[in-house]
Amino acid sequence: MHALIEYIPLILFFATFKLVDIFWATGVLIGASILQVAYYYFKDGKVATKTWVFFGIALVLGSMTLIFHDEAFIKWKATVIYLIFCLTLLISRYVLNKNLMQKMLSSILKSASETEQEIDIPKALWDKINLMWSAITLFIAGLNIYIAYNYSLDFWVNFKVFGLTGITFVFIFITIMMLFKYLPEEEQKD
Repeated sequence: MHALIEYIPLILFFATFKLVDIFWATGVLIGASILQVAYYYFKDGKVATKTWVFFGIALVLGSMTLIFHDEAFIKWKATVIYLIFCLTLLISRYVLNKNLMQKMLSSILKSASETEQEIDIPKALWDKINLMWSAITLFIAGLNIYIAYNYSLDFWVNFKVFGLTGITFVFIFITIMMLFKYLPEEEQKD
């Protein structure tokens, strides 16, 4: 259910773009993002930093798109988000000496684990995963801008919705495969 809530603004953006235009779609994206923040606040009593960042970027770039009636601003949204994610991973690891991918994935693995067995994953693998995600988010940021300025608006919207999502899921799968051999035996059988 949580994953569906995360994608509702994107789904509504896509549907509105196909039915009306980019400006209506941008307005719907902003509205859906406001509702998403409100939902998390009333449900959990707090809103995750990631959700606030996505909302802030959608609000600023979406508002600029509507005010200036220029689709270029909303096209930058994915690039800005992926650049922030890339820089956050790199700065947290190499300046603050914290591996955010390890922290995030360890908590997911721990909550998904049905055993009390500790999951022991080498630090070098966590560093490799962190660098892989830094590289792929930087690549996605550049690819988004390249497509935004070299292809039609319709192609860019389809790429944003399906291409970026597809690339992300491929790298989630690769990450799972990298971690798979370190999972407890009972989880590997499932």
